[in-house]
Amino acid sequence: MAGAAVSEKRQSSPGRARVEEVALELFAQEGIANTTLQRIADAMGVTKAAVYWHYRSKEEIVLGVLKPALAELRRIVEAAEQERGKRSRVESALAGTVDLVVTHRRLAGVLLGDSALRETLEQHPEISELLVRLVELLQGAEGDPGSQVAATLYMSGLVGPATDPRVAGLDDDVLREYLLDAGRRLLLARRPRR
Repeated sequence: MAGAAVSEKRQSSPGRARVEEVALELFAQEGIANTTLQRIADAMGVTKAAVYWHYRSKEEIVLGVLKPALAELRRIVEAAEQERGKRSRVESALAGTVDLVVTHRRLAGVLLGDSALRETLEQHPEISELLVRLVELLQGAEGDPGSQVAATLYMSGLVGPATDPRVAGLDDDVLREYLLDAGRRLLLARRPRR
């Protein structure tokens, strides 16, 4: 019972939040692969053991940083899957992902563009499955090659506005408006069938 109490305490502690905050900053500066637990500890001004108190590995830290956005993404996917028509499902998934990227702009910029994240996601099939469901929603019911390319292009294209310093100064509402417009043009446009 005492082990469960310690585990619960660790999951919601201010120290854990501080590790995530510092780790995100280092991921942005150095990338996930180049950020070590020792580097996180040094940046926090604590020992590596103190970081281990909250997290057993860097992978756990990455997942901790991602956790709020992943929970939100799950809600977006589940809500879009409940929509009745193809266009409504695409629109719901599109609006949800745009809001997610705009709300978590810093996180999206750091993690969407980092190839080391792919390795972490491959170790967690539930996350990969969630992303597959999202892409399927965005490509619509047909799943034709044009829709598949459009959905993949859209997902890949979200990295740009999240990471490009020329866009960093845009107001959230302005960025949201342009991302929605671009997404609608890409995902909801009629494409010729082959």
